[in-house]
Amino acid sequence: MAPQSRKYPMLRRSRAMWGSRRVWQPRLVFWAGAVSIGVISVLFAVLADKAQALFHMMIGDSGDRRFYLPLAVTPLGFVLCTWLAHAFFPGAQGSGIPQAIAARHLRDDDDRSHLLSLRLAAGKIALTVIGLFCGASIGREGPTVQVGASLMLQAARWGGMAQARGLILAGSAAGIAAAFNTPLAGIVFAIEEMGRTYEARTNGLVLTAVILAGLASLGLLGNYTYFGVSKETIAFAADWPLVLGCGVIGGGFGALFSLLALKITRRIRRWHTQQPLARALLVAAVCGLGVAVIGIASGGLTFGTGYAQARGAVEGTPLPWFFFLEKFLAGLLSMVSGIPGGIFAPSLAVGAGIGSSLGLLFGASAGAAALLGMAGYFAGVVQAPMTAFVIILEMTGNHDNVIALMLASMLGYGTARMISHEPLYHALSRVFIAEAIRRRRAETVPEPGQG
Repeated sequence: MAPQSRKYPMLRRSRAMWGSRRVWQPRLVFWAGAVSIGVISVLFAVLADKAQALFHMMIGDSGDRRFYLPLAVTPLGFVLCTWLAHAFFPGAQGSGIPQAIAARHLRDDDDRSHLLSLRLAAGKIALTVIGLFCGASIGREGPTVQVGASLMLQAARWGGMAQARGLILAGSAAGIAAAFNTPLAGIVFAIEEMGRTYEARTNGLVLTAVILAGLASLGLLGNYTYFGVSKETIAFAADWPLVLGCGVIGGGFGALFSLLALKITRRIRRWHTQQPLARALLVAAVCGLGVAVIGIASGGLTFGTGYAQARGAVEGTPLPWFFFLEKFLAGLLSMVSGIPGGIFAPSLAVGAGIGSSLGLLFGASAGAAALLGMAGYFAGVVQAPMTAFVIILEMTGNHDNVIALMLASMLGYGTARMISHEPLYHALSRVFIAEAIRRRRAETVPEPGQG
């Protein structure tokens, strides 16, 4: 009797394929990379929370003399982060999302290694934690994208996988999913923001990476919603002016943040050309001092990610009407300083402040207004409306306000497009692409007297 494998050739080929080391090794490395993204994201979150707690413990309450420590600690921390980034971790500056986007457009692995590597991932985590310990108005979510993309690109190198662009996309999506415990938002972010030329063949990579990173995060922290559970419901008959106001005003402020960030960083970059390190340190010190002054004036509300303030607003505690202006300025100064750190969480805090202020004006529920403000402002900053409303839905566990959040996000996006035509992350990514091209040209041009 002939063996089954002879009788059924398809079965024989299937066994050969599944038993091949060439097939299993890359898959195992990829799965290990995805799980490691989840584990490291959780570790990053714990370190970031502890850094913020230590900072607030160090400065005490507003009536304490220690409350003025940020006037020294914050500028020095900004200078330290900037020096370490320039000296040991070039490419770690800023959010990290522009670096991941730029790496997807670069074809050479050496060029990608200047933006995504294990060394940069370690530096990104360390410097973001130092920044939070010094009171910077930054978040860990953008850095988690660069960390996730770095881990997945390294997995591609170890596993001999050729799909570098797809794996960077998968690592970025897994980073967002694990950072917020928002798997759907990770996928939408990958499609809308990271890969505007999204390829259907990367579906499996993105889904698998998000699932495995999410499982690792759930295994360590359990299932949770980032901002708790919101039970507020938006009634269109009474709340439609609030939806319109949060969308248009939130989107306008979001576009203003993006426009100012791009213009200021371009001017600073041109000014840096003569003395790059010295002037970068000076800018960091000035921005750090500004963040410290704003933080002290706000009673400490603007230091750190803004997570506690945003969560309080979502749960129904109104924020001071001027909070969003202070947080807006603190976030802008932290970003243009060039220190490693993201804008996701600070942007959500600004949006919650805008919504809270408009809620007081319209006499609406503080929690519902905060949700709408977050959607409008965040969509205005990143010009990614689907990511905005999906991430807020998942972070608050409330699916009763889908249409209202969609409308606020689209209004925010539409308003932002009229003010600023350049999506923030993609405009910043072009800087890293240009640097890679200049570096490549410098390497290929022969020195005088040669050739």
